[in-house]
Amino acid sequence: MDRITSKTKYLGDSSKTDWVMDGEAVAIGDNVLLTMAESTSGTVLASSTYMWYGNVKATFRTSRGQGVVTAFILLSDIKDEIDYEFVGADLAVAQTNFYWQGAPNYKNSANITLSNTFETYHEYEIDWTPDSITWKVDGQTGRVKNRLDTWNATANRWDYPQTPARVQLSIWPAGLSSNGQGTIDWAGGLVNWDSEDVKEHGYYYTAFKSVEISCYNAKSAPGTNKGKSYTYNKAEGTNDTVVDGNGDTVLSSFLGTGTDMKAGAAASGSAQPSSTAQTIPGLTGAGPGSNAHGDSGSGSGSNPGSTNTGGSDSGSGSTDTGTNDAGANPKTFIQDNTASNTQNNAAPASQEKVLKGSVFAGIVAVVAMMAL
Repeated sequence: MDRITSKTKYLGDSSKTDWVMDGEAVAIGDNVLLTMAESTSGTVLASSTYMWYGNVKATFRTSRGQGVVTAFILLSDIKDEIDYEFVGADLAVAQTNFYWQGAPNYKNSANITLSNTFETYHEYEIDWTPDSITWKVDGQTGRVKNRLDTWNATANRWDYPQTPARVQLSIWPAGLSSNGQGTIDWAGGLVNWDSEDVKEHGYYYTAFKSVEISCYNAKSAPGTNKGKSYTYNKAEGTNDTVVDGNGDTVLSSFLGTGTDMKAGAAASGSAQPSSTAQTIPGLTGAGPGSNAHGDSGSGSGSNPGSTNTGGSDSGSGSTDTGTNDAGANPKTFIQDNTASNTQNNAAPASQEKVLKGSVFAGIVAVVAMMAL
């Protein structure tokens, strides 16, 4: 994987890019640094294709410093989420978490203790199947969560991540005075913009060496990836409503939605970024995908009953996000573009670019099939 496109240029064609970026990435040697300078909301990369279960490994060094957070997560369009988060004030802990459709549950988190995450590269792994989630560090299992343990008898459902998701890598400032006190306390305090890293480099950073993605290869749903896109045929947004099909998912402009992908198309047929670029599909921010730290308004938990999310690219497909499923009056989802409290601005004009070739040679993604 060697291509990054600014989110202000991305319209859902994953054949043109591997990652969608909000912020600034810097290539140094065999690493890609995700940076966070003062007065920015950090950097987030989101994979341009989706996986419906599978295995993801990322080798990196985290950021450091109070208020600074590094994240490696899986996030679906309806806010199913599986997390690794690293608070820069505690470099001996990898925090793990998961959410079902953004619903806050403060009992879902657990920590993995390890050596200094800023000074040491570790391989962090998420193995996600229809039945369990396993978090590993350097090949050693640190935590397992079984779907059977997530039954919600009151709501009569499994509160388990189960819909197609993108990989997201990020650094973000949880310790901002504008954030809720719960988030600031969780992050260890306010960000120090006079720190050693900022003085020496001009920014905080996290260094990624590699990312490997293997798609779950089910012979029947859930977890298949035979088509070119994932869509939903009912408003519940559960794994039995996911359609692995061939619907088109490329928007004509940033005004396009899942029900009207041609909206805002220029008369010439060319699609140009517009002032609505901050609503780009698939980038909802680098912060917690849900109200994870006790702040009102800091999360973006979704209501699946209100048709709020887009289609997505299957692991074997080549297009991406914002589609509707064919059929007679389906309850089609449209993209939910609500940004989190830490990533709610479009990338500045200087960052509207495509990085290709050796610029991103530090990250190599291997997309493969994982046999049952």
